[in-house]
Amino acid sequence: MRKSYRIKKEAEFQQVFETRNSVANRQFVVYSMAKPDQKHFRVGISVGKKIGNAVHRNWVKRRIRQSLLELKPYLKQDVDFLVIARPRADGISMADAKSSMVHVLKLAKLLDSNYSEE
Repeated sequence: MRKSYRIKKEAEFQQVFETRNSVANRQFVVYSMAKPDQKHFRVGISVGKKIGNAVHRNWVKRRIRQSLLELKPYLKQDVDFLVIARPRADGISMADAKSSMVHVLKLAKLLDSNYSEE
């Protein structure tokens, strides 16, 4: 995913976090904030130290990024959102990570209702 799609600054991350507009499932928590003048979505990813060592955290981040890349055409574009991994996100397969990501994004109403998993 290109860098223009990422929330990189701490202040922007906190701004989305402080909206308190969140949904969660067992693996992920998603915070979202509407940005009507924005041409495409931006995402911040957080994987805490409760997940495991650096190798495990990077593995989870790659799973999240790949899932979002595959879902990119179906995501709402005028929004900033954060994906925060929970400890149960460690050790799940790519298919399970994507399925869980689809579930939480549908709960957050960030995924197009026409999307169906193949």
